[in-house]
Amino acid sequence: MPSHRSDRLLRRWPIIIAAAAVLTFLLGVGGAAAVRLMIHRYDSSVTRGDLLSSASRPDETGADPRVRFRQAPLHGPLNFLLIGSDKRSWSPDAGQRSDTIIIAQVNADLTKVSLLSIPRDLQVEIPADRKAGFEGGSDKINAAFSYGGGGNGGVQLLSATLTKLTGVKFDGAAIIEFSGFQRVIDLLGGVDLCVDHQVQSIHTDKVFKVGCVRMNGADALDYSRQRYGLPDGDYDRQRHQQQLLKAILQRAGDSGLAYNPLKLDQLLRAVGSTLTVDTGGRSLTDLLFGLHRLGPADLTGIKVPSYPDMVGDVSYVFLSGEAPSLFVALRAADLQTWAAAHPKWVNPL
Repeated sequence: MPSHRSDRLLRRWPIIIAAAAVLTFLLGVGGAAAVRLMIHRYDSSVTRGDLLSSASRPDETGADPRVRFRQAPLHGPLNFLLIGSDKRSWSPDAGQRSDTIIIAQVNADLTKVSLLSIPRDLQVEIPADRKAGFEGGSDKINAAFSYGGGGNGGVQLLSATLTKLTGVKFDGAAIIEFSGFQRVIDLLGGVDLCVDHQVQSIHTDKVFKVGCVRMNGADALDYSRQRYGLPDGDYDRQRHQQQLLKAILQRAGDSGLAYNPLKLDQLLRAVGSTLTVDTGGRSLTDLLFGLHRLGPADLTGIKVPSYPDMVGDVSYVFLSGEAPSLFVALRAADLQTWAAAHPKWVNPL
């Protein structure tokens, strides 16, 4: 019989999943030794990658920044780069794009997470990447993933681009293929999402009508990727993807998953099969236990101050006047304060 303390931990425990789209963040399990054993199994099942450029890792007096994580308890603030990849397993030669780019910032006492969605069409300066044969130049930010060759190299160039743009350094990164989100949602029995504007999918022709409904994995993923036909286009898509992350966390906590070891094991393996992570040298077990207080109510969704415009016949997104103050807050690990002072750029989750 679990103790009252274990019951409380079971209700509150999160697991980081990265998504479309990362898409990903935290899932409730619990119970001391059993939890460590299960997370260790998950820890050994995910693919490890060197996802961050050297310019995007924190500096620690010239030492390898990953040594700090191995030698000290987890402490905040922390910045993670979450990438949703649209790689198709049935078409490996079609290339990859970073369809979803989210900077997840955990505050100093590890009690709040700010999800900052980066517009995929944001015009930026992408640094040169000699290894990938890219000379550098101005382009949409999601092109950095492709110029870096996709996969590990793509995230390295994307992370370098974001560091150049914002000045932020990252403590870890993750890539998740969209197929991983679909399997996770189906194992959870679907997620609850509220459609605020009717939209027809450009991928499946399915019409999503206004109202709250429980969606299966295919529908939830399809809906969260729509931007055409919505009032605010890609900004609506960013908000819906942030809402999807929260819905996954909420459903994980409400589904009794922690009491079903078989289903939990299936979910962990489903995530692991499509997840590549760089935890900066710390084990996932230590990372997840360090973030155990986080839950769905602790998420804040933020948009980058920006506006869309056309250059010739190409659509871009450009930074607007409040963006520099956002990047200052990002570097100072104070996004929560910035969000409170700039409600226009906060997404309701």
